[in-house]
Amino acid sequence: MNYISYADLGGREERRVITPEPENEVFHEPWEPRVFGLVLAMNAVGLWNLDMNRSARETLPDYLQLSYYEIWLAALEKNLWRSGALTDGAAPPRVLHACAVAAVLAQGSPYSREPTRPALFDVGQAVRTRAEPCGHHTRLPAYARGKVGLIQRIHGVHVFADSNAQGLGESPQWLYNVTFDGSELWEDAAHSVSIDAWEPYLSAA
Repeated sequence: MNYISYADLGGREERRVITPEPENEVFHEPWEPRVFGLVLAMNAVGLWNLDMNRSARETLPDYLQLSYYEIWLAALEKNLWRSGALTDGAAPPRVLHACAVAAVLAQGSPYSREPTRPALFDVGQAVRTRAEPCGHHTRLPAYARGKVGLIQRIHGVHVFADSNAQGLGESPQWLYNVTFDGSELWEDAAHSVSIDAWEPYLSAA
């Protein structure tokens, strides 16, 4: 079964009108800051992780019809039901108190991990991305699947989003920056495109 990510729009023709907004315009409606706070607070509880949250958003069937914070709210509701938080009455693993919010936000969510083995690929090496359809949440964009590119940089080892989104553990993997010639991705494209790709996405070309 092919996994559908409604946020995977790279390289597709966009027919909707795109309205530019000022860079400093964070919220548009009075309810949006409340949703922002609720999502941050519940993320810190520990019932789901960042990649589960992203997966919940990107699989919303009406994703393309929702505004940014409507997507956040719908995904929060989805995560609450899926985690059992609304039905089993269990105490949350953690609670984010107001006095700790600033420190938690400043800390962020570091996803780098210590390597346990050498990287499989080297800078300058040609690699091919995985081509087969994916049955789960993945960060490999559709337009770059089955394509040949060059390793430009090795980022180190990071939590593997595909595994983490399924609740299967972090499964840390080497992460690479891969650059593709534009013509490899689209006809008559004169530019180059770079993506970050985990090692399981790649094979030697």
